[in-house]
Amino acid sequence: MKLPPEQFPQWKQSQTIIKVERERKIKHKIERETCYYISDLSESATQFANRIRNYWGVENRVHYVRDVTFGEDRSRTRTGVLPSLWAITRDLAINLYREAGFTNMAQAQRLCSYGLKHILALFRMK
Repeated sequence: MKLPPEQFPQWKQSQTIIKVERERKIKHKIERETCYYISDLSESATQFANRIRNYWGVENRVHYVRDVTFGEDRSRTRTGVLPSLWAITRDLAINLYREAGFTNMAQAQRLCSYGLKHILALFRMK
């Protein structure tokens, strides 16, 4: 849907409002969700759909690994600089695992827990 600029002066640069209706089935339950996006881009519906799908693909890929494999949500570290430092450490580990060719982060984490030689290999050290 195209935005009439006179109706939305706070979004003068906006070109498009996008409405996305999602449906997913978890076990025997169907969940429906409607999301709205405002954009200053003027693209086709297919281009917007690909852009949104790619964004959520990356988002789900990273957050799933950080939460499930690294247990980020279970962490009791909540104050000071430690939460940020742990997040950076987790991201570094994920990036090192992916750079080393791992697709299964849990498997990479288990392998590196067996000994220092695997960790050194990630850093290309002998």
